[in-house]
Amino acid sequence: MGFFTVLFCLLVGAVSLGYYFIKQRLSYWKRRGIPHDEPVFPAGNLQDHPKKKHMREISSEHYHKYKGTGPFGGFFFFLSPAVMLYDLDLIRDVLIKDFNNFTDRGMFHNEKDDPLTANLLGLDGAKWRQLRNKLSPTFTSGRMKFMFPTVVSVGERLLEKFELMAEQDSILEMKDILVRFTVDVIGTCAFGLECNSLNDPNAEFRRMGANASTLKRHSKMVNGFIFSFPQLARQLRMRQIHDDIHEFFIRVVRETVEYRKKNSIKRNDFMNLLIELRNEDGGLTIEQIAAQTFMFFLAGFETSSTTMGFTLFELALNQDIQDKLRDEINTCIEKHNGEFTYECMTEMTYMEKVVKESLRKYPLVTNLVRRAIDDYPTSNPKYTIPKGTMVLIPADAIHHDPEIYPDPEKYDPERFSPEETQSRHPLAWLPFGDGPRHCIGLRFGKMQTYIGLVTLLRNYRFYYCDKTPNPLVMNKKHTLLCSEGGIYLRVERIN
Repeated sequence: MGFFTVLFCLLVGAVSLGYYFIKQRLSYWKRRGIPHDEPVFPAGNLQDHPKKKHMREISSEHYHKYKGTGPFGGFFFFLSPAVMLYDLDLIRDVLIKDFNNFTDRGMFHNEKDDPLTANLLGLDGAKWRQLRNKLSPTFTSGRMKFMFPTVVSVGERLLEKFELMAEQDSILEMKDILVRFTVDVIGTCAFGLECNSLNDPNAEFRRMGANASTLKRHSKMVNGFIFSFPQLARQLRMRQIHDDIHEFFIRVVRETVEYRKKNSIKRNDFMNLLIELRNEDGGLTIEQIAAQTFMFFLAGFETSSTTMGFTLFELALNQDIQDKLRDEINTCIEKHNGEFTYECMTEMTYMEKVVKESLRKYPLVTNLVRRAIDDYPTSNPKYTIPKGTMVLIPADAIHHDPEIYPDPEKYDPERFSPEETQSRHPLAWLPFGDGPRHCIGLRFGKMQTYIGLVTLLRNYRFYYCDKTPNPLVMNKKHTLLCSEGGIYLRVERIN
């Protein structure tokens, strides 16, 4: 038998094995009799993402199509079989009651070759628990109260910039100015640095924040491989973060740590806590500190600015809600002798309803992800979640389920009155997840969102105009939920 004949036979054998493997993977739910949409190689059920549909649309269609057929349905993330949960009691068990079997997200992280991925969002198991316990003291209400004046001072700079812009044009684009506000807040609180993006939209932190969300290292197919086989990708020493992003954050953190050490600088901020952890026995490395600040920066600036943008959009369309919220803001501040204090902020109950309704209608993370550590049986033996399977919780679809929230497209903060909240399942609102792995920065995000909204609504009215997109069109390519293009509103100074 000649060399080329042997080579041909080996090639045919390899192709046959590959074909068999793919066919077995993509027939996984069919063989188990679990309802699902037919997957397409190589994207699974993501063939329309991101060119035609955002992930929220794909999961919403799946949820409404198969809800009621069982506690979950089958789904394919590229070549990886996954389950999408429909039953709120099962979601509660996964996130809270039986959390120990679902501690992991199963996301790609590579501490050695791609250190920024080894952050609290990406880590699993014992490493995640250890880091979560160390970082939790940063986000207590006491720490938020201490940071409150710092965020308010950035809010004052936001108002100064806003006034200059409003003098030049009564129609303003809200997304950009709000992102610049939150970049400056996070830069100050996480790095102790003046990012100056309110004055300079091309400031380095602003550019790097935008690039970190959009600059991809790999093609969709390679990213799909990393997502489907994170352990194999790690063994192959693959990386996900773009070199420019990696080098910027490592450099900024190294310079900040060295400067603070040299000048004996201590601040009650996120960076200071990480430096203290570095000084402990077996403490954090520079790369580990960079990974956590990278996570805090990305998770903090974009989520809060987008929530504020969606809220102002809805308030412009619902003037009665805007007036009621402004009345509460003014009443609370008058009660505190004209000063906007931390205690004043915590008394704004209608503000809480408004922001909660914004996060219901526009949850930034449209699907929560967990991974089963062991086989997980449900009340129906057919519906066992197999070991290692990715679990998707469609938060956006739940938030728009008319059986849970009647007339779900209507913007109504009274959905979050004590009576309405009490009447719903406790897992029917999931913008921050729930259970031990819920969003650690919840308090901080809430604080900077409230401060931004109070600062603007005390001084300006917001109106719909000809340039206001209605309805909003969502960016299909972005991981988080955000609008395509700007949110233009007409603004009017309050004397």
